[in-house]
Amino acid sequence: MAVRRALISVFDKTGLDRFAAGLVELGVELVASGGTAAYISELDLPVTPVDALTDVPEMLGGRVKTLHPRIHGAILARRDVDADVDALAEHGIEPFDLVCVNLYPFAQVAARKDVREEEAVEMIDIGGPSMLRGAAKNFAHVAPLCRPADYEPVLAELRAEGELSHETRRRLAATAFATSAAYEAAI
Repeated sequence: MAVRRALISVFDKTGLDRFAAGLVELGVELVASGGTAAYISELDLPVTPVDALTDVPEMLGGRVKTLHPRIHGAILARRDVDADVDALAEHGIEPFDLVCVNLYPFAQVAARKDVREEEAVEMIDIGGPSMLRGAAKNFAHVAPLCRPADYEPVLAELRAEGELSHETRRRLAATAFATSAAYEAAI
């Protein structure tokens, strides 16, 4: 599966500079949520903010950014199901081939001595797990990434093969589901 368009929404920006630059070098269009889009833009890399796709700005203090059909439709569409492809076309939605998400650090914040409940609650990520699980569910068509350790191997495979294998996407999906499960268990 070739990667032409990537959605990036990360709390931890470790390694994102090299990963985003590598994707751009490969001709991948980058779309990113608020803080991630600002970070990528500061690197002088082209990026489309999520709200340019949704026509809705982030709201509720950042609680709602990516929870939108133009985002989740682009993640969940099966490219081999005519009705899905037709629905994307009808609504002018371009699919994502790669979704790079890491989650708010709930466990680290909740473990701090004297953390207030309100602080911990704000570290419960909603959109991130939704995008990550959606991409993992649709791994036949979308590569889900949630660990900076996977950035370089993914770039290396894209450079060498021009695409990501089914086996790579399946492995990334297993990692995404395990990450999501551990996150939920920590909450």
